[in-house]
Amino acid sequence: MKNIKIKCPAKINLTLEILNKREDGFHNINSIMQTINLYDYLNIIVKESENNEISLTGNNPNIPYDESNLVYKAASLFLKKNNILNSNIKIDIQKNIPVSAGLAGGSTDGAGTLFGLNEIFNRPMTLNELHKLCSELGSDLNVCLEGGCLHATSRGESITILPFKKYPVTLIKPKNLGISAKEAYTKYALKSYKPKFNNTEKMIDALNSNSDIAKYLYNDLEYAIFEDYKELQYIKSQLPNSVMSGSGSTYFILGNITSDFPENYEVIKELEFIPSGCTIA
Repeated sequence: MKNIKIKCPAKINLTLEILNKREDGFHNINSIMQTINLYDYLNIIVKESENNEISLTGNNPNIPYDESNLVYKAASLFLKKNNILNSNIKIDIQKNIPVSAGLAGGSTDGAGTLFGLNEIFNRPMTLNELHKLCSELGSDLNVCLEGGCLHATSRGESITILPFKKYPVTLIKPKNLGISAKEAYTKYALKSYKPKFNNTEKMIDALNSNSDIAKYLYNDLEYAIFEDYKELQYIKSQLPNSVMSGSGSTYFILGNITSDFPENYEVIKELEFIPSGCTIA
């Protein structure tokens, strides 16, 4: 029997600009993503078995523990790509990252699964090969595997490392509001006016010159859905400098806050940018 525990970080979108819709149904984006020190934890146990078996457990009743889970898909793909047989894999998912929140909670668990299994099986794959598997599984896995500050293009799986600068960050999320990427992108497509601020390129210049990035924070998907949710409008009224991450519904602000929010909002304070992705706990 072998076992390992993996830390899987959340990410936030410092910028998210949508370029166009692709033929495969996804969108080409121009985004800067940053990992933060809010983690899910995976406990992975591998035993010898007559057949390959994968089973999942966890602490969050709002996610599936079956073949539809990205962790299951990642484990299955890893076994297939490496021709691994006779392995019983049990993965316990300890969720701390809010679900359907724009923080890549599912994606980081998928990336952490690939990373953890690669460690358990004595690294049969290089980092580049793991990145190829990540890109097969989804859009944000590569960011979570690599970690740090990254320029993400294509549908999010093509990444370039940017200069890392540490910032404190606070998250604010309506507890009972989750917004799907499909909803957010669909509503963006329906907008007749689509602003083009080129904030991603401006932020890259700021990072390269070690300048302040705060004035370039921006998200096209926030623009797409903001008018439809009073909960998002309330956050913005209390924290005008806050910005939505991903497809929401989490907002973040650089720094710590003194504002009080009602009980139906989850506020996660004293977080910070980190230069790493999935790691051994």
